[in-house]
Amino acid sequence: MRLPVVFILLTVMINAMGVGLIIPVMPDLIREVTGGDLANAALWGGVLATVFAVMQFLFGPVVGNLSDRFGRRPVLLVSLFAMAADYVIMAVAGTMWLLLLGRVIGGITAATQATATAYMADISEPGKKAQNFGLVGAAFGLGFVIGPLMGGLLGEWGTRAPFWAAAALAGANAALGYVVLGETVTDAIRRPFEWRRANPLGAFRSLRQLPGLGRLFTVFFLYQVAFFVYPAIWAYFGQARFGWNAGMIGLSLGLFGVMMAVVQGGLIRLILARLGPRGTVIYGLVFDIFAFGALAFVTSGTVALILTPLAALGAVITPALQGLMSEVVGDRRQGELQGALTSVGAVAMIVAPMLMTSVFAQFTRGGAPVDFPGAPFLVSLGLIVIALILFLAPRRGAVAA
Repeated sequence: MRLPVVFILLTVMINAMGVGLIIPVMPDLIREVTGGDLANAALWGGVLATVFAVMQFLFGPVVGNLSDRFGRRPVLLVSLFAMAADYVIMAVAGTMWLLLLGRVIGGITAATQATATAYMADISEPGKKAQNFGLVGAAFGLGFVIGPLMGGLLGEWGTRAPFWAAAALAGANAALGYVVLGETVTDAIRRPFEWRRANPLGAFRSLRQLPGLGRLFTVFFLYQVAFFVYPAIWAYFGQARFGWNAGMIGLSLGLFGVMMAVVQGGLIRLILARLGPRGTVIYGLVFDIFAFGALAFVTSGTVALILTPLAALGAVITPALQGLMSEVVGDRRQGELQGALTSVGAVAMIVAPMLMTSVFAQFTRGGAPVDFPGAPFLVSLGLIVIALILFLAPRRGAVAA
């Protein structure tokens, strides 16, 4: 594997690890800074998560469009050095305002995944973009597994240790990129930077003019909201339905992350070769309908542990959709497309937790008409059904498939 590809995959993995590294210590860190109790820390944690997602939403298209104008290399390197500085700020923060500043910077620099994916599109042969996007997804899955495990271990050394580790990882990766990363944006595909296309709404309007792309964006959004049921309510669901402790919940999420990496890093190539990008999306959506239905009604913790990694077999939808859309937009607009997708994902990150936790609370609170912790999975099932109907509906314009 070429060194630039290794760097791109490391960038995505470190992005995912950086988020996971700090999750185990955030409650203690916030209580340390504010002096409040756990409930107050949870409220502040929600604010920090929302700020992070909003920044991703606003700056995803900006970073993507900057990479179309000035190149992938400078945007990636500047973002990684800024990410390292962000973790240093959070490591020394003594006030909530500094932590909020850290999450603002973190949300902006997290948009590097759009540029990393655009770089992968630049170096991919025609027809192989979807499977290479699968490698990006696999790297994210590995980071999702490794990050929380490392964060929990480093947290034994204090609430600040994971931030210093994340800063060191980002800085080392930036140094590697400075040495090995070449530029893929040539004068032939370089395009001017335009603010009207660099804001989320402008990017969506511009890209939706391409035949069928608006429909694919909608399918992507519905899938992202449905998928975020896992990080939004899994810990609460595991405790309410099976009586799991934190260790069992971490183990189940680790199993899911490992299988997701296997699917997106390897199995997706076999599925794409057999079904093609369009057929792969259909397979993934149908599989998720059954997976969400099973998780909604399962009552055995052992069966749930078996179902959890199997549920990741549907994780082919995102790279397959990215491949379809990447073929539509052409080489000149890869950064713009990936930036817009980053913003769509950020909106899903804002919407899904509020939606899923509200449904969970409604069906598990005292006096609820029926005790049904699996209700959020039925919401996700419904969203996937809508996405499948929309994807299969007759289309007016031609879509590359």
